Amino acid sequence: SVPGKVLRVEASVGQSVKAGDNIVILESMKMEIPVVAPQDGTIASIDVSEGAAVENGDVLATMD
Repeated sequence: SVPGKVLRVEASVGQSVKAGDNIVILESMKMEIPVVAPQDGTIASIDVSEGAAVENGDVLATMD
């Protein structure tokens, strides 16, 4: 797995998102990697904060 860190959180709890909208931007090996909504829905939780270190498999956010 490639560790990275949370560069930006672009969505907030309660926000409606469409499939493909950016939720979190990760930085790994000097590249920005967007984490996008897999489907239309509402953000139920943001489980990371900017600057946090993350690993593959970590929960970054949940959706309703």
